[in-house]
Amino acid sequence: MPNEVDEGLNKSNQLLQTIASFDSCLVVMHDNPDPDAIASGWAIVSLIHEKADKACRLVGGGAIVRGENRHMVDLLQPPIELVDELDFAGNVATILVDCGLGASNHLLTRGGICPVAVIDHHANGKPDSGSAPFHDLRPDVAASATIAASYMKSQNVEPTAKLATAMFYAIRSETAGYEFHFSDLDREMLPWITKRYDPSLVAEIESAPLSRGYFADLVLAFQSAFLYDDIAICILPRAEGVEIVGEVADLLIRCDGIRCVLCGAAHREDFVISVRTCDDQTNAAKLLQKTLTGLGGGGGHAHRAGGKISGVANNGKLRPEVEAQLTRRWLSACHAKQDCATRLVDRREIMDNL
Repeated sequence: MPNEVDEGLNKSNQLLQTIASFDSCLVVMHDNPDPDAIASGWAIVSLIHEKADKACRLVGGGAIVRGENRHMVDLLQPPIELVDELDFAGNVATILVDCGLGASNHLLTRGGICPVAVIDHHANGKPDSGSAPFHDLRPDVAASATIAASYMKSQNVEPTAKLATAMFYAIRSETAGYEFHFSDLDREMLPWITKRYDPSLVAEIESAPLSRGYFADLVLAFQSAFLYDDIAICILPRAEGVEIVGEVADLLIRCDGIRCVLCGAAHREDFVISVRTCDDQTNAAKLLQKTLTGLGGGGGHAHRAGGKISGVANNGKLRPEVEAQLTRRWLSACHAKQDCATRLVDRREIMDNL
């Protein structure tokens, strides 16, 4: 059996061979890129610049939505471009990072482009038939940034302090919210990254400033959270930014007695969803898939998942019939009784303290 160093060298060599005949490269992140997408994409761009001496861009769709993620980008200045659609010509190798080939939340799918390489750690990232010539899919690894870091280490490419910080923060953020597993590769790469990152920058990222609107969203979210025994659902009545969806889900799953959480909010004409679970018998990505089949798409991990339903919101509000359908589907997926709803925060307590 090859060890982790051999595997990193083998895979990185395969990637470099795959792109050798192309004039330039385009590394594509999933929409609304998170720290793992940014760090892993940045590392692959650095590897290609150093070892293949090719022009390489790092692009994604949507926006950087979470406060900490925006602060990370401001502080570290990764070479990312956020675009509405792909615009390139010529002999370009497209590389998808931190996202499965069959997922709908990236620019390549919407552009009808099959990448030449896929690097991902999501559980639902298995290659489809006729998939990319190169794929490195490792759902046992905590972060795509770990895989990309192993390429850099095996090829003797030194990351800058800011890139190492991005990779460290990516692994840290990917192992939050009951995603506690670390593979042998994660345990090998963390010391290598830790010797090179700037801990003061991580501390600053985690203290990102928050708007007053964020706190208004937070208050309304807890007032709108309902429990069905150990299952929670929270449809936010407003959302200044979509980052509140994941953050409320992160908080609710920590409530004693709650096993599964779905939190969602309308953003423009779409509805954005985050799911969390806290036990090993309940898979967040599978619950989300059951809930959204025929409605929307998404993906994620055993305990954290996210998705979107397109075109179901008006003026920042989810259409009532869609909300009712979504609630029924979520409770059915969780095998929860649909006639036992209680509020997370009692209505009388809300009214008495207005």
